[in-house]
Formats: sequence, C-alpha cells, structure tokens
Amino acid sequence: MITTRLTELLGIEHPIVQGGMQWVATAPLVAAVAESGALGFLSALTQPTPDDLRAEIERCRRLTSAPFGVNLTILPSISPPPYAEYRQAIIDAGITIVETAGSNPAEHVEAFKDAGITVIHKCTSVRHALSAQRIGVDAVSIDGFECAGHAGEDDIPGLVLLPAAADALGIPIIASGGFADGRGLVAALALGADGINMGTRFMCTQESEIHENVKAWMCGADILDTNLIFRELRNTSRVARNKISTDVVAQLRAGAQFEDIRELVAGKRGRQVYSTGDLDYGVWTVGMALGLFDDIPTVGAMVSSITKQAETLIQTRLLETIASPATTAR
Repeated sequence: MITTRLTELLGIEHPIVQGGMQWVATAPLVAAVAESGALGFLSALTQPTPDDLRAEIERCRRLTSAPFGVNLTILPSISPPPYAEYRQAIIDAGITIVETAGSNPAEHVEAFKDAGITVIHKCTSVRHALSAQRIGVDAVSIDGFECAGHAGEDDIPGLVLLPAAADALGIPIIASGGFADGRGLVAALALGADGINMGTRFMCTQESEIHENVKAWMCGADILDTNLIFRELRNTSRVARNKISTDVVAQLRAGAQFEDIRELVAGKRGRQVYSTGDLDYGVWTVGMALGLFDDIPTVGAMVSSITKQAETLIQTRLLETIASPATTAR
C-alpha cells in the first residue's frame, strides 16, 4: 500500500483522486471510486439546484459509506449560479472534503474551513497554488498542460510544473493532467506530488454514466485526438477532436469572436454528447491521457491495477536500477 500525506489527510486508502467533472461526476461513479479506496468528487454544478445537490449527496451515501467529496467550480458568468446556496447545501449535508476550482475561492474557503471541511483547490500554476496556500486550503490539485478542460495559459507540462510546485509549497500536492496508470502515479510521486487526479480515465469505466459511444471512441483514440480551443480568447480548453471543435479552432484563428461561435460551444450541446452518444454534436472535454488506455474496466479493477502496477514499479524496476556498493565493487 502506498501511503502519502494525501492519504493521511483525507483518510483514503490510495493516493488517487477522481476529478469533479461536470455532467460526469455523479453518484454511481463517485460511490464506486470511494468503494475502491480512492477519493471521488461529485460535481455540484452538474445538479440544477442546491436541493438537487442535496439529493445527489444522499444518493451517493446510499451507495457507499466511504469518504467522498464535492467539487464547487467558481466561474465568471453574466448570470452566475447561486454559489452561496450550493456552498450551504454542501455544509448542511455534512460533507467533509471539498474541491474548489476556477476563480478565487477565498469566500468559500473561509466558510468551508469554519465548518471544519478539508479544502483542496484546483489550479494551473505555482503562483495560483501559492495564493491558495495563503488563504488556508489544505491541499492543491495542480493541472499540467496535458489535462482536460482549462489548463491555464502558461502551457507548462507536469514534468516541470510538479517539481516547481513541490519546491514552493508546504501543503500536499495532487498531480493532474495525463495520468491513467501506475507509471504515472510513480512519476508523480517522484516529482514531489502526494497523489494523482484522473478525469479522462475515470470517464471510461463501467460505472461512468456517459454514453457507451463516448467510451468506445475514447478507447480507440490516441494522444493526438484533442483540440485546444479558445486560445485566441485567452481561455484555453482541451477538448475532444471532433467536427465542432476543429471548426471552432479554425474560426477563431481566422478572427472570429466569441459571439460567432457561442452556439457551437454551448454547454448544453456538450452535455448532449454524453447522454446521446452523438460525438460531433458539441464540444466535450478530455485530456491527453486518451492514448494511454483502451479498455472499459470497473472502477475497482482499474484502481487496483494502478496501485499494484505502481507498487511493482517501485519495488522492482526502480530498486533494480540502484547498484549496491558490493555489486559496484565487483
């Protein structure tokens, strides 16, 4: 068993976290992750109202007695959702672990900490992680350039970002972006992280409620099958390469403005992809880890495989590369 600051902080068996993916992170998936000994996050904003979130938390509790958390992503919007009400629903439900993401979470962190909740903040740079540490979060999840969705504008891959963060921070670090197996877990630990976050890999499991067409496409995809959209708008997001995302990239490069592509990138269209399996209906997020797997296991089997592979790598391959003094002398 691999024990880190993260497993000790969160009371979980394995240093593996399932990200709070909108439209994907629902009770059956999150409960399966919890049952596997890893940590899963429900996505608060997947639920239409705070009352719906309360119901989803209870649905998850009926499926598992193991720890799980809730993700609250704060994004700038003309008509923002009632964040304070979602936050209160999380507190009232007795959730003990929360992941915040997006804009500055200071207001929410203060309220969650007052309620005795462990807070993890997801960010895309060392400077943002340091800011999160200063406002009192307990851990950070840092997205490298390889990740699905918004990876910031610095384009720093995990191989550089993680050791830089480890040098600068005093709190546990979760590595996010490009992780799908035990090799990635070992690499993240070696680079200074205390665990890994996976989104794309957890999407392609039996308990994930997205359409089987989506899972099948992911199994046949490779590391080149993503597009970076909104680069020109300084709001870069990594999504599946399909007709719409390729069209959006071309239009923006040609000088289009957001208003010109608004309907193509509407969130409701991406949600329809997950529910109907029409892969070209909208834009939907996936990471470069696409090219590292080709199966649809149960969550339990996948987490077990990742941890066993990591333990084997640490105990055999890595140790075998270190020659003992006696061996060197001969």
